[in-house]
Amino acid sequence: MQTAKEMARQLIEHLPDTATFDDIMYEFYVRQKIESGLKDVAEGRVFSHEEVVHDLLGNQK
Repeated sequence: MQTAKEMARQLIEHLPDTATFDDIMYEFYVRQKIESGLKDVAEGRVFSHEEVVHDLLGNQK
């Protein structure tokens, strides 16, 4: 498993030389959100489609 530092290096190496600080920060943000979501799935913190629809819409027809 890669460390956060190794992931950051790899991410930066794949960006074009013209990448701005905003581009880099966006990529870090997206990567962090993806990693967080994968961790949630691995730990069983998920909702079915039906549960989400019910929570958002209730019993509307």
